[in-house]
Amino acid sequence: MKILVLNCGSSSIKYKLYDMTDESVLAQGGAERVGLEEAFVKVTLADGSKEKIMHDMPDHEEGVRFVFELLLDPKYGGLKSLDEIDAVGHRVVQGGDLFEKSCIVTKEVEEGIESLIDLAPVHNLGHLRGLRAVDKLMPTTPQVTVFDNAFHSTMPAHAYLYAVPYEMYEKYHVRRYGFHGTSHRYVSQRACDFLGVDINTQKIITCHIGNGASMAAIKHGKVIDTTMGMTPLEGLMMGARSGDIDASVVTYMMEKLGKTPKEMSDYLNKESGVLGITKISSDMREIEAAEAAGDERAILALKMYTYRIKKYIGAYTAAMNGVDMIIWTAGVGENQTGLRWDACEDLEYLGIKMDKERNNCRSVERILSADDSKVKVLMIPTDEEIVIARDTQELVKAQKK
Repeated sequence: MKILVLNCGSSSIKYKLYDMTDESVLAQGGAERVGLEEAFVKVTLADGSKEKIMHDMPDHEEGVRFVFELLLDPKYGGLKSLDEIDAVGHRVVQGGDLFEKSCIVTKEVEEGIESLIDLAPVHNLGHLRGLRAVDKLMPTTPQVTVFDNAFHSTMPAHAYLYAVPYEMYEKYHVRRYGFHGTSHRYVSQRACDFLGVDINTQKIITCHIGNGASMAAIKHGKVIDTTMGMTPLEGLMMGARSGDIDASVVTYMMEKLGKTPKEMSDYLNKESGVLGITKISSDMREIEAAEAAGDERAILALKMYTYRIKKYIGAYTAAMNGVDMIIWTAGVGENQTGLRWDACEDLEYLGIKMDKERNNCRSVERILSADDSKVKVLMIPTDEEIVIARDTQELVKAQKK
């Protein structure tokens, strides 16, 4: 079975084509600046090199159509016919209370995703446009949606509810949903497979640390808490997001700066976090370089960044009455050795002891903790796309029975 995985954002379309007989990647790339000038697709070739192809993409339908065209090109995709694609799997950020697991796309599913646009206006609208583009271009090909918050649906009410009047939850679905669920799901299971242990016996803290970052407390295979909330703004300090903040500070800043709710949201999501503190960049590689050069704001930002991760490690250890493993993943978590070290330093009282030599690595499956550490600390490179492909294959096969 050949499965195409699509991740459609507001102005982007990432894609990966799998041969599920051995889960090999047949083609991959990403369209950027969809709906904007100077749109292009960056294709990853078989040898790992990348090629940039300029192409006007005024909307998602044209973007998806051009991706299909590239998949039929002998150099970029190698398919002889689109009929070779057995199913298309989509990442959808927000499933709200409507979707707690992956599902085959129907008209009702599309309407459900559309009804949740208010909860994730940028993301869900992009996903919906991608779904409908495939509807038009490949109307008989089954599609599957894999929801980013579904893995977090096991959270108990006392963890996901906010302490605001209950009718806000009843009328407007105000609650914590969490995100990066596909990544947390993949790395927690993969780490258990790597160590040869049963996930149903483990207490795990997963750290998906990228430009957007979140952590999850996974007790015996089920999420009991996660750092992101109703939106991806809550929780950790991130590249350009503030993370946790006193709500009254938000209204105070709105008054002082004369900002509308939309402008304030952009301020907290796009101008805050590491970028807001340093005024250098939201890219942690640039911040580490500035820290090494002695930049005081960069030093401060990294201390703030790692301090919040460390706080949540302690909080989630308390919530689960212990921890068996801590997993690092995503762009920053897999590559910033100093950040992992600083976040786990001085946690020996929890049974966490890092090994400096083991920690000196990037994007490999590895145990990072010392042999005498009671808690296993691991790095597991994430692979959200293969989770989407596997769910898609499973649902399509079940539908055909």
